[in-house]
Amino acid sequence: MLLAIDGGDKVRKTSLPPRGLFGEEERSAVMALFDRVIETGDVFGYNGPEEQAYEREFAEFQGGGYADLVNSGTSAIFVALGALQIEPLSEVIVPPITDPGGVMPVPMLNCIPVIADAYPGSFNMGPEQIEEVLTDRTRAIIVAHIAGEPADMDPIMEIARSKCIAVIEDCAQAHRATYKGRLVGTIGDISAFSTMSGKHHATGAQGGVVFTFNEDLYWEAKRFADRGKPFNTSFSTNVRMGLNLNGNDLAAVIGRVQLRKLPSIITNRRRFVKALAEEIKNLKSISPGWMPPDSESSYWFVRIHIDCDKLKVSKEAFVNALSAEGIPCSASYRPMPSEAKWFIERNTYGKSCYPWTAPEYKGDRYKVFTCPNCVDSVESHFILHINENYGDQEVADFAQALYKVEKAYLK
Repeated sequence: MLLAIDGGDKVRKTSLPPRGLFGEEERSAVMALFDRVIETGDVFGYNGPEEQAYEREFAEFQGGGYADLVNSGTSAIFVALGALQIEPLSEVIVPPITDPGGVMPVPMLNCIPVIADAYPGSFNMGPEQIEEVLTDRTRAIIVAHIAGEPADMDPIMEIARSKCIAVIEDCAQAHRATYKGRLVGTIGDISAFSTMSGKHHATGAQGGVVFTFNEDLYWEAKRFADRGKPFNTSFSTNVRMGLNLNGNDLAAVIGRVQLRKLPSIITNRRRFVKALAEEIKNLKSISPGWMPPDSESSYWFVRIHIDCDKLKVSKEAFVNALSAEGIPCSASYRPMPSEAKWFIERNTYGKSCYPWTAPEYKGDRYKVFTCPNCVDSVESHFILHINENYGDQEVADFAQALYKVEKAYLK
């Protein structure tokens, strides 16, 4: 059968179901908020009843604990790190793949980001890779669960606990993912979620949540996210330095509706991927990406392993052909801090390259992170883009396209 990229008919001839994340429920909730403030003459702000309700409901969703709504996922990482109150020039181990906002808060707090490589076959750091970059200056580890796939948390936590190192879970892409029956974000000391409009659930265009079971950390986070206000203290003045990183009642109104939708969103994504995995199990060169045992992804995207030794073409050629069949896919997902201009050149505070150049810092200020496992994982996987509205027809079309392209290119 002639591939679409060579002039043949596409497998998928109609548009894919749109996500439609926001709907009438969100609009009604927002309008109700406006109706209330118009009627009373008041304004909606932040730390109000809607925000507090969202935070309570988010914490309940996580199984208890404390949540603070902030204005972005980057802010959530920044606040989580700020809550730890680690000393300047401490080293913080960061992921091999993550959004820039998952690393930039580290030097912004005058600490040194140290990149751990990925576990082989994964986009997430592994315990052995963390041990390779541990020093007596390490004070925190930021563990990202990329694509909704949990990192192997038990051995990571064992390392951290043995050395009194704090662990921040970056759950931006992993709402409701589970590791050995536990929700990600409930395993480390404190966690950060992104609730921007591309994530599993959203509080509007941008947003984030800081979550912890530790009440002391919660209050430190809340103070840091609101210019050091003296929450839960006896003081009348601001008690520490911080920024205004608050969420607000309008975002929370949207988020409360979204939280109610989240279980079905995750269930539908998992159902789609499980059905697709069953359909493509006989492919020779294609298989789902590896995850730790007893883990369940929430599938922000689907990571697919490709064995190009069995194919006559490159990964890029395979993915281009798959895309031509009407399947949403990308050849690569590669936001690697070690390859970013800002990180390589230490473009932080003016031309100072601070904090790496601080005279008091005794670590390797010129260290280069090559991350060979991560590079290998990036080069041996491609990405399928999905949403929770994909159903049986989409499973059939994705599978048919994968079989069609593999058949054409198999050695």
